[in-house]
Amino acid sequence: MALEVNDINFDEVVLKSEKPVMVDFWAEWCGPCRMIAPFVEEISKEFEGKAVVVKCDVDNSPGVSMKFGIRNIPTVLFFKDGKVADKQIGAVPKNNFVSKLNALV
Repeated sequence: MALEVNDINFDEVVLKSEKPVMVDFWAEWCGPCRMIAPFVEEISKEFEGKAVVVKCDVDNSPGVSMKFGIRNIPTVLFFKDGKVADKQIGAVPKNNFVSKLNALV
């Protein structure tokens, strides 16, 4: 299951991770966010041990959202070595996320 991150634990979980991290920026009221939610959960299971998959609610974490310039959701950022390595904006097929994450593991 994808971990929940927020303004408090984001740096520790995402930026200090030794593994690549996929961060799904979402909100409860966002229809496209709900569309990709099952993909995010599946990917978290498929990449267990190889990458970290987390979700960040933009309404509850305005600091992180501002820091990374999140203006549209869903936005998925891919981190490697504490830096943004790739990103995907909008609801897209699962294989788009998988191929971006595969490139980092």
